[in-house]
Amino acid sequence: MTVPNWAAAESTPRPAPLLSARGLVKEFVSRSPLGFKKGGVRAVNKVDLDLYKGETYGLVGESGSGKSTTGRLLQGLIVPTAGEITLAGEVMDTTARDSMQIRRDIQIIFQDPHSSLNPRRRVRHILEEALRIIGEKNTKMIRERVKESLNAVGFTEEHAERFPHEFSGGQRQRIGIARALMVEPKVLICDEPVSALDVSIQAQVLNLLRKLQRERGLTYLFISHDMSVVRYLADRVGVMLNGELVEENNAAALYTDPQHSYTQKLLSSVPVQHPSQRQEKSRRYSASAGLT
Repeated sequence: MTVPNWAAAESTPRPAPLLSARGLVKEFVSRSPLGFKKGGVRAVNKVDLDLYKGETYGLVGESGSGKSTTGRLLQGLIVPTAGEITLAGEVMDTTARDSMQIRRDIQIIFQDPHSSLNPRRRVRHILEEALRIIGEKNTKMIRERVKESLNAVGFTEEHAERFPHEFSGGQRQRIGIARALMVEPKVLICDEPVSALDVSIQAQVLNLLRKLQRERGLTYLFISHDMSVVRYLADRVGVMLNGELVEENNAAALYTDPQHSYTQKLLSSVPVQHPSQRQEKSRRYSASAGLT
């Protein structure tokens, strides 16, 4: 199927967002042994975010910027301090951590493909659990879905009988993707999914994600600190700093004409092939920031 690129056609009226967040806040509070509040940190501060069906939204920032916390809030892994999350026009109950709606429609791919898979269980059982945990009991359907999900990421049924340690890091991440596909989600939150992989393997996983998006019309929230990776995959990009979304634009505009000084800083640190390119990039960003 053809995936609409809303970022590439600004004149085209957009439909309603598939997933939205308004005023999203998350505070982590530290307490004394007696339960008294000692202090806290606001990891996410009044973030507004929209994801449209079939697009890839890149969320970038340095470590501690709040991007991964935002992803976990949207997926229901942690409960927001304040704010509202809407999926397909319906407000989600963010206090219900075990919401079946969230588990079915929003899945997450974690950064470390080793620790995110149970080493004591075969791949078949890891994939089956994704459906059983939402109450599915049709054994025949579950087995068919295991086969389908493995085939989608380049594996066969034979691989289902192996343990995670029998696979390489890139292969384990493919298993993580297959697990996310088991429930046929609408949104995939990719939290630094290639940062632990070699560069050549990164490209394979990114190409797989693009292929799955074309075939299934998936919507991605792609979280990363690597501006080069985000540029390859994203239609729109949001930049986070100290828990706030400081800049948002379609990818082409943000990479060629960044407005916020922090975005300029991130882009200036991206490696280039030739020193002359680095000098030109530095000059352009300095001029944009009024430093020349």
